[in-house]
Amino acid sequence: MDAMLNIFLPLLLYIFGIILLIALIVLVIQLIQILKKVDRVVDNVDEKINSFNSFFSLIDKTTDSISLLSDSIVSMISGFIYKFVKKNKRKKNIEEEEYINE
Repeated sequence: MDAMLNIFLPLLLYIFGIILLIALIVLVIQLIQILKKVDRVVDNVDEKINSFNSFFSLIDKTTDSISLLSDSIVSMISGFIYKFVKKNKRKKNIEEEEYINE
């Protein structure tokens, strides 16, 4: 009985090992095919995204121009308000000096 187990168990282990090795080889081949398909999809998506680069560049330039224009307008308005307030302060100072001198 021991002699039969000494022959049968290693033989059984070798058979299961060969089956497992074949199954792993099949799985690896399928994974390689799946990765090739994923690579093609990623390349396709990358091409489509790159086709929008000019559109995004145009939008970026437009927003930069609008920002520059609005900054210029705000700067002009704040400069006008600053001059107006400064002019009014000068008038008050002049009026106070005239009142004190009288």
